[in-house]
Amino acid sequence: METNDLLKKVRKIEIKTRGLSQNIFAGEYHTAFKGRGMTFSEVREYQYGDDVRAIDWNVTARFGRPFIKVFEEERELTVILLVDASGSLDFGTTNQFKKDIITEVAATLAFSTIQNNDKVGAIFFSNRVEKFIPPKKGKKHVLQIIRELLVFKPESNQTDIAEALKYFTNAIKKRSTAFIISDFIDSGFERTLSIANNKHDIVALQVYDIREAEIPNVGMIKIKDAESGERIWMDTSDKRLRTAYKHHWNERQLKLQKIFKQSGVDFVSMSTTDDYVSKLMKLFRLRA
Repeated sequence: METNDLLKKVRKIEIKTRGLSQNIFAGEYHTAFKGRGMTFSEVREYQYGDDVRAIDWNVTARFGRPFIKVFEEERELTVILLVDASGSLDFGTTNQFKKDIITEVAATLAFSTIQNNDKVGAIFFSNRVEKFIPPKKGKKHVLQIIRELLVFKPESNQTDIAEALKYFTNAIKKRSTAFIISDFIDSGFERTLSIANNKHDIVALQVYDIREAEIPNVGMIKIKDAESGERIWMDTSDKRLRTAYKHHWNERQLKLQKIFKQSGVDFVSMSTTDDYVSKLMKLFRLRA
């Protein structure tokens, strides 16, 4: 990509996503995530209206009446963007590829982070960790992340979410909030996800294309697996095939929802045609 073209693209993403962060997410991000960057201060007796989730059951059992843990908000939060850079993200049947949406979502979150004077970093992964940008503050740092989102080319097309989570857990010592932004075409990451979420606060953001959920009747088509390179012919005029395709998608989504629920991880799914702003707003408000 030519330098001038890249600068124009970075500027375009900056204008759009910084505007969203300032005008739409102002306050929402801070309210949603401020309670995750907390340090333990003391215990005191439960008072009417206190959050029951803060009850210290050990102290409560010892004294025979309810006590809650009191936390103090840390001065700053560290946010890590775990960005899927595998081959399956270079796919889209509408105006945008999955990668385009991931870039905008990641940039929006990055600007929301620095506007609250927090640090933000990024981990780009395929079936290995491809690039790590350590967390820092400032607009210049966010623009570096956006540049990488636009131009980064992974060495591998495959996906290993567990590997990215292991690296994140080992590399980031301080409790942080992490957004995994991926299409989640992977499996076997359940245990690593639970371990990571016990130490940090994980949020899973799925980006998918509508044709991954349902395929139209357009006759014989040739499809390619972006990660394996395998090509097969598919007769989309076969109603049983279309039904089986949709059923497979629904089953996979239910499995993902179960994995995240069991791990205590917030999960948001959005297609390339969805309004990701409203999806993020809903997430922030649910967490407030």
